Amino acid sequence: MTKPYHPQNTIIYLSTYPPRECGIATFTQDLAAAFDLRFNPTTRSKVIALNENPVSMYNYTQKVIEQIAANNVEQYVSLAETINRRDDVKLVNIQHEFGLFGGSWGEYLLPFLQVVKKPVITTFHAVLSNPEERLRDIVRFIGERSKAIIVMNALSRQALQKEYGIPKSKIFLTFHGIPQTAFEPSESYKNDLGFRGKTILSTFGFLSKDKGIEYVIRALPQIVKKFPNAIYLVIGATHPNVRKEDGETYRNFLVKEVERLGLRNNVKFYNKYLALDELLAYLKATDIYLSPVVNPRQSVSGTLSYALGCGRPVIATLTEYAKSVVAGNVGMLVECRNSSGIARALDRLLGDEKLIKAMSANAYEATRKMTWPNVAADYFRIYKKFVDIETEEKKLPNVKLDHLMRLTDDFGILHHAKYSKPERRYGYSMDDNARALIVAVKQYGLHPAPNLLPLIKTYLRFTKFVQRPSGNFANIVSARHERDNTKEDDVQGRGIWALGYAASRDFLPPEITASAKLMFQKALRYLPKMESPRAIAFAMAGLYAYLTRFPNAKLLSAFRRLADRQLTLYKNNSTEDWRWFEDHLTYSNSKLPESLFYAYDLLKRKEYLKAATSALQFLGSVTFEKKQYSPIGHNGWYFRYKKRAYFDQQPEDAASMVEAKLAAYTITKDKRHLEDAYAAFQWFLGKNHLNQTVYDEATGGCCDGVGQDAMNLNQGAESTISYLLARLAFEDDAIKDSFHTA
Repeated sequence: MTKPYHPQNTIIYLSTYPPRECGIATFTQDLAAAFDLRFNPTTRSKVIALNENPVSMYNYTQKVIEQIAANNVEQYVSLAETINRRDDVKLVNIQHEFGLFGGSWGEYLLPFLQVVKKPVITTFHAVLSNPEERLRDIVRFIGERSKAIIVMNALSRQALQKEYGIPKSKIFLTFHGIPQTAFEPSESYKNDLGFRGKTILSTFGFLSKDKGIEYVIRALPQIVKKFPNAIYLVIGATHPNVRKEDGETYRNFLVKEVERLGLRNNVKFYNKYLALDELLAYLKATDIYLSPVVNPRQSVSGTLSYALGCGRPVIATLTEYAKSVVAGNVGMLVECRNSSGIARALDRLLGDEKLIKAMSANAYEATRKMTWPNVAADYFRIYKKFVDIETEEKKLPNVKLDHLMRLTDDFGILHHAKYSKPERRYGYSMDDNARALIVAVKQYGLHPAPNLLPLIKTYLRFTKFVQRPSGNFANIVSARHERDNTKEDDVQGRGIWALGYAASRDFLPPEITASAKLMFQKALRYLPKMESPRAIAFAMAGLYAYLTRFPNAKLLSAFRRLADRQLTLYKNNSTEDWRWFEDHLTYSNSKLPESLFYAYDLLKRKEYLKAATSALQFLGSVTFEKKQYSPIGHNGWYFRYKKRAYFDQQPEDAASMVEAKLAAYTITKDKRHLEDAYAAFQWFLGKNHLNQTVYDEATGGCCDGVGQDAMNLNQGAESTISYLLARLAFEDDAIKDSFHTA
C-alpha cells in the first residue's frame, strides 16, 4: 500500500497554460507534468495562469490555482501578496516571454517582483540582442530580483552577461524539453496518414509571418521537378494574436503562393492546434523538417527541438537557437529569407538517402539529454540551490513490460536492439532468457495478467532448447536457431538461478513449475564444475529460492559447499584495504556478497554474515560517491593497486547492487541497505555522471550503458531485463511500503 502523504513544498509557475493556445503554455504544462511525475508528492507544482485580459476565460485543470489578467498591473501586486502569505510556496518560476506580460516590454511584471518575497527563478524563452535602453533596464531589473535566470542556449547566456550586465553566476543553461519518444522510421506513420510512397517535408507550429513559410514554398518548384513525390506539410493553426489582429491574411497569402507556383499537389495545410500524440505522428511521418524562421534573433524554438527529438534531420535558418542545436551532422543551416539556399539544402538531402538516415540517427542521439525527465531534473537541481526543498520522495516508475515483450518473439527474447527496434540478426542468449524468465515470473506473482503465462512458457521452452543432455546450457543461439558449443560458468549459474526461482513459486500453474523443476535438477549436475564466483553466486540465488520452499538435506549440503567456496575466496583475497573475493572488480560485483547473505539466512553461520557485510561495505565505499551510485566502468574495470574505470557503466551492475542491498535489508533489517538500494536505483533515473535518464519511460526499455560523454541509446535485452529486475526487487512486501509509485 502507498502511504498517504500531504505535500509541504509547492513550486509556483507564473505562465500561460493550456487550453490557451501558446507555446509557453505547452512548455509549462510539460515541465510541470515531468516535474510532478518525478518529485510529487514531496514537491508539487502549481500554476498561476496569465490571461490576455480580465474578460478572457479558459477551462483550466486543477493544476491552475489562480488566474490574473496580463494587462492589469494591480493583479500582479495582489498575486504577489497572496503568494507571500502561503507557507507551502517555496519558489516562483516565471516562464518569461515579452509578449505575455502587460505594458511596454512586459513591464507590468516589475511590481510583482518588487512585492513578492518568495525566491524567484526566471526562465527566459527569448533574449533579445542589441536592446534599446528601456528593454535593457527591464531585463536587468528582472535579473536583479531573480535568484537565478534559466536560458536555453549559450548565445542567450552570453547576451545576458555582455549586453544586460547580469552576472554569469546567476545564469543557468538548460535545454528546451522534448517528449520522450521512440526512434521509429517514417514509413508506417506515412501510411497511417495517407502518404504512402511520398517524401514528406514539414513545418509545424503557430502560423505567423515570422515563420517564413513562403520561402520554403518558393523553393519547391525546382525541387518537385526532380522529386515529384515530395509533399510539404504546413501543420498548425494561425497564432491567436495574429488571428485576432489580421485574421487569416498570412495563411491566405501562402495559399495564393501555392496556387501561383502550381504546387497544389505538393503543399498541404493542416489548420489545427495539434495534441501531442497527433503532432508526434506527423513529425514521425516526416523525412525532413524545415524551420525557415525569418528572425535571426530567435533564441529558442520548441518546434525545432521536437523535430530533432523525433530523429528528423532539419533544414533551419541561421537563428540564434538553430545555431546552438543544428550541427552539420543533424541537418543544414541556411540564410534567413533565402529560398535558393533552402532549395540547395533540400536537393542535397533528398538526393542522398544515406545522409538522411545518418542525420536522423544523429539528431535522435543528440537530443536525449533534452527529454522532459532530464529537463525536470535540471530544474530541480537549480531550485535546490536556492530553496530548502526536500530531496526526492522515494518514488518508483510503474512497472512496464512493453519493451520486454517487443524484444520477445515466439522462440525467446532477442539479444540486441537498435534503439528500441529489435535486431533479429544477432539472435538470442540463454543469459537473457534466464533473467527474462525471472522478470516474467515475478511480475506474474504481483499481477497475474493472462499475457504473462505465454511469456513464461516461451522462456522455459528456450531454456529447454539450449539445455544439453548433460544438464548444462548453450548460451548463444543464432537467428536460425543454431546453438553454440560453449558452456560458460555464468550461463550455467544464471540458468540455475532462473529455474530454481521459477520451480519454487507456488502461484504458477503446476505444469510450469514441474517443467522448471525438471530442468533445474538436471542443471545441478554442473555445480561441482563451477569455478567463477559470479556463477556460484547466481546458482546460490536459485538454490536459495528453491530451498526456502523445498527444504532438502542433500541440496542444502551442496549449497553449503558453494557458500564455503565463496567464503574461502573472500578470506584468501581480502586484506584490510581490499575486502573482496578477487583482486579485481568487474561486472555484477554485488552478487558475490549477496550470495553470502543468502548463506547466512539459510545456515545461520555468522562468518557468512560478517564476510557478506564487510565485502558489500567495501564495494559501497568504491561505488557510492557523494551519495550517488557510480558502478565500476566496463572500460577497464578496477584492479587492485590500479585506478578504477568510471565509464561504460552498465545497467547490469546497477541492478545487481539494488538486488544485493535489498536482499541484505530483508535479511538483516539494517535500513542503511534500503537507502543504498534506492540510491543505486536512481542511477537509472538520472543520478549518474551524465545526469541523464537511463530508463526510457516511453518505451519501457533501458539504454545499454553510460559512457564518458554520451549514452549508449540501444535498448538491448540485458539492459532492459536488468532494469526490470531492479525495479521488481522493490515490490517485496517487506519493502514496497517504503516507496511510492509514479
